This record gives sequence, structure tokens and C-alpha cells, in this order.
Amino acid sequence: MTLKEKVVVLIGPTAVGKTNLSIELAKKFDGEIISGDSMQIYKGMDIATAKISKEEMQGVPHHLIDIVEPDESFSVAQFQELVRKKITEITSRGKLPFIVGGTGLYIQAVLYDYHFQETTTDTVFRMKLEEMAQTEGSLTIHDMLKEVDPEAADAIHHHNVRRVIRALEVFHVTGRKMSDIQKEQKQESLYDAAIIGLTMERSVLYERINKRVEQMLAIGLLEEVQHFYEKGIRDCQSIQAIGYKEIYKYFDGLQSLDESIEELKQNSRRYAKRQLTWFRNKMNVQWFDMTDSVKIHDITKNLQEISCYLEGMLKIKSNT
Repeated sequence: MTLKEKVVVLIGPTAVGKTNLSIELAKKFDGEIISGDSMQIYKGMDIATAKISKEEMQGVPHHLIDIVEPDESFSVAQFQELVRKKITEITSRGKLPFIVGGTGLYIQAVLYDYHFQETTTDTVFRMKLEEMAQTEGSLTIHDMLKEVDPEAADAIHHHNVRRVIRALEVFHVTGRKMSDIQKEQKQESLYDAAIIGLTMERSVLYERINKRVEQMLAIGLLEEVQHFYEKGIRDCQSIQAIGYKEIYKYFDGLQSLDESIEELKQNSRRYAKRQLTWFRNKMNVQWFDMTDSVKIHDITKNLQEISCYLEGMLKIKSNT
């Protein structure tokens, strides 16, 4: 029997502390990090996506960051293919692959025998829905999805227009619900994977999210968004990122800056809640609470606990 490649997956909601912990774990287990974030793939979108800096990497190799232009589309199937190649490359070098991020569907698609029905397309139907979303709003097409596939509608936020349209297109072409098709996907992992989830008391997490938004603004979020706004980049996948769509409303004169900032904080908190729900419902995760660590600004205890878990789960040894 062919041995499965070993993979560490570190997931959790935005602002829970994945970045710092992933660096320490990668150094401890001689690892390389693959970004599991659907928005950090875009070049130049640094502040809004909380992209790690070269200094923060501390020499640990990172992959799948800054690989796509902001006006290009990028699918889950493309992500799946690229990450699987990276896992094999990293393993062949004798290193341990770490997938770190918060986009549940992307990570799930990599780990499991997840097939995408790329042939189920109807370009005319899709364009009609895209036009409807622009003229009547995203809630209109989300309501359409509720009627034919309530479970998929519950899992997909109405702001994620691309996925809402995709689910409607699949139903239109095949007559089958996207949610039913996803349930049929095999849930056996293709890898010898240890899935680590980071969590935190809700009030502490929300406070960290609010502070993160303030920090983003302090280091130039408005200028970053304005750069893409003035280049005329809109109505594409990248601008759906939290931090962009809210500030675009301010530049469009639809709301005040304070209203955009408050909406950004609220959307970030809601996203964190959806992330946790996804991970708990869709993946076999070993959870670790980060609340005490962030309060005392010391991740040593969590680092030790997770290191012991990885050594036992993957039968590996740390280099410290």
C-alpha cells in the first residue's frame, strides 16, 4: 500500500493567531507553509488580507501568496491542483507541508477526493445571473438559491456572488442540488493529515478583529484600496474580499468612511463566525483554545500542546 504524504493543516477564524503559531511550528518541525487563504493569492492585496510580511516569515518558505493578478479569476479546482503539487514538492525535499488559512472549502477540496464538475456550465445562464446580481443585488439571486437548494444557500453568504451563481448553474444544468453533490464526495483524506483548529472566546476574538481593522487603517488600508479603485478594478472576484467591498462603498459615495469602517468590522466578525461553523461541521478537527495565550502574549503552552499532538498523530519528531 502506498504511504500517504504527511500534511499539517492549521485552521481557524480570522485574527485567532494562526500566523505566529504556524511560523513556530514550521521551524520546530522543519516545515514549509502553503497559504490556505483564498484572497492572499492576489498580488498587491496585502493589508486587507493580513498577508504575512517577509520579516514575519522568519526564513520559513511560503507558497501560493501573490500568484494571481487582482483582475484575474481563480477557482477552487485551480487551488486544489496547485496545493497538491506543492505538497508533493515539499515532501520530496524532506520537509513537512503546512497548510495554513481560513478558507474552509479550499482546504477541504485539497484534503479529500473532491471532484469538480467543470463540464456542467451554461455560459448564457451564468451571464444572465451576473447581470441580475448587478442590477437587482446579490440578495435577489441568493433568494433564488434558497428556493432550489436551501442548504447551499445557508452555507454560502450572499456576498459571495460567484459561488451563489455556481450553485444555481449546477442546479440549472444537472437538476441536482449542489449540496447533494457535495455530500457524495468521499470524506476519506488523501493525506496522512493532522488538522489543528485554533479557537478563542468569542468576546476576545471579536475584540482582536476590531483592533486588527484599526491597525489595517493605521498602516494604509485606505491607500491600498484606493490604488485598485483608481485603476478601475471592480466587479471581479478579488474585490469581494472583506476590506475592499466596504471601502469601495465609501469611494463610491454610498456611505461615510465611519460607516464603511463599522461595516468592515461587522463583516469580519460575521466571517469569523461562519469560518468556525464550517470547520466544525465539515472537517475532523482537533481544537486548541488560544484565549489564555493571547491574554498573556505567550503562545508557549499552545505550542507545546500542539507539538505533542503532532508527534503522536503523524509519528514525527520535532527538531527542538
